Amino acid sequence: MGKIEKVINQIKEILKKDTRGLTIQELSEKTKVSRITTAMALMKLEGQGVINIRVIGNCKLHYLKKR
Repeated sequence: MGKIEKVINQIKEILKKDTRGLTIQELSEKTKVSRITTAMALMKLEGQGVINIRVIGNCKLHYLKKR
């Protein structure tokens, strides 16, 4: 399993527990990886249709989709 896959799994777990929505910066701090790596993982999750993104001003909040 590569680094991005590990970060993707971490992000999924974090978003399951925290349903209020998190920014890239917050997710980066929680996963202890760079914002670039976090953004790449979030792009993959968005492409897979796993997360929703809500734009508020210049912030993007990321949520796990309800299944």
